[in-house]
Amino acid sequence: MTESPIRNVSDTAFWIAHHRAEESDRPDALFHDPLARRLAGERGQVIGRDLPAQRFVAWNVSVRTCIIDDFIRESIAHGVDTVLNLGAGLDARPWRMELPPTLRWVEVDHPHLMAYKAEQLAGKKAHCQVERISLDLADREARRSMLAGVNARAGKMLLITEGVLPYLSVEEAAALADDLRTLDRASGWIVDYISALAMEYRERGGMANRMQNAPFKFKPQDWFEFFRGHGWQCNEMRYMPVEGERLGRPFPIPVPMKLMMRLASPEKKKALRELMGYALMGPC
Repeated sequence: MTESPIRNVSDTAFWIAHHRAEESDRPDALFHDPLARRLAGERGQVIGRDLPAQRFVAWNVSVRTCIIDDFIRESIAHGVDTVLNLGAGLDARPWRMELPPTLRWVEVDHPHLMAYKAEQLAGKKAHCQVERISLDLADREARRSMLAGVNARAGKMLLITEGVLPYLSVEEAAALADDLRTLDRASGWIVDYISALAMEYRERGGMANRMQNAPFKFKPQDWFEFFRGHGWQCNEMRYMPVEGERLGRPFPIPVPMKLMMRLASPEKKKALRELMGYALMGPC
């Protein structure tokens, strides 16, 4: 097995920042993140160069960023005054998005990532009020204490776990969902959706082998029923292949899949359009 450039889940933050930088450099960029290259650093470039399926990953990062940006804008328009970004990694939305100066943006991640980010962004002014909390989210007691503290100071809160749940086991995701459901100020939660079919394609394509140090583990039998069982319902789902078409950035599917799409039944075509996406969840 070829050694992976990904040493742990935290390394994926550098990888994603690299692709945000690559998108920003395109003449037809869907967004501009002037800090992404600085945040990605050499580590992000190495990962971006050495892992397979980079064309697909680049597309995924670009489209998902736009979807989540839209959810954030819509939530703020509906009264959200606090954003809690769990597993924030090297996200730079408070610096690149036009956000209300009164918005409170709380980002949480491992101490080493938060320290690196603070160093790289020293002197850079955010558009809103940013707070950083250094915490291993796997420490459930510390996590609960942190969540209660953020919740107590919020009016109406949006939760973000971009790129977090895929790396959790079903049991770990259930515990997180339960903890987030206790937050009475949380009106929405942005969550990754990856269908069982997408997981199957991913494992066939070799990406899973190169990501052995940061494997995808979240594979519930029924994604929607899983969240309903923990007090959350899907209020809005944006499927990435559909959003990619809308944005003029179509899904870069390989030739065999394109041929399959032409011959597929309506049910199969629907499954391929709904391979993956992002959901805006709400309490139920």
